[in-house]
Amino acid sequence: MKSTRDRILQTLLYQPRTSITELAKAVGINAISVRHHLANLEADGLVTAEEERHGVGRPRLVYNLTEKGIEHFPTRYLRLTNRLLEQIKESLPKQTVDNLFSGMASDLASQYALKAKSLPLDKKLDTVKELLTQEGFSVEWEKQGDRYLIHEVSCPYYHIGQKHPEVCSVDQILISTILSIPVEQVTCVLHGDQHCTYALSGSSLEEKPT
Repeated sequence: MKSTRDRILQTLLYQPRTSITELAKAVGINAISVRHHLANLEADGLVTAEEERHGVGRPRLVYNLTEKGIEHFPTRYLRLTNRLLEQIKESLPKQTVDNLFSGMASDLASQYALKAKSLPLDKKLDTVKELLTQEGFSVEWEKQGDRYLIHEVSCPYYHIGQKHPEVCSVDQILISTILSIPVEQVTCVLHGDQHCTYALSGSSLEEKPT
């Protein structure tokens, strides 16, 4: 049996822009309970609310799934992505494929690189964490002596990377672009490690002109 949380998400999947009253009726619980579940789902980034005019009087709140909320449901995106990448790699030279990935990563990171340019070292690393988190990674960083380690505790590219390891260059380029120096990958989940880790020298970052 599905939980109340899952029933709310499924209702929003098939009925976007649904109010609390409508959700309560669809799920079979009272509005106060729905409001509580929605608050938790919003905190988890699975649903979002917006105001909607509904006749006279004050606007009401209606709820939709976020992209993360939609991804909560089984999809065929993985299969489609694998097929597209297979076709691209069969149709284009390897260097062209590599350039596509590096260009995509550089474009994505460029705005953050500008933002981080004049920040102190710890804030630069926080900016790296912010961007990677938005891309679906779970990221932590730490200092070990003169080195800084960026750990990707979970990776949204893992299943794609098993067949197409080229995608692993994306996060490395994102990090290097924001910090404006190369970073070294010292562990990788595709090689049997617990998670992917990138290392960089603290002195090289601090000496980098801004």
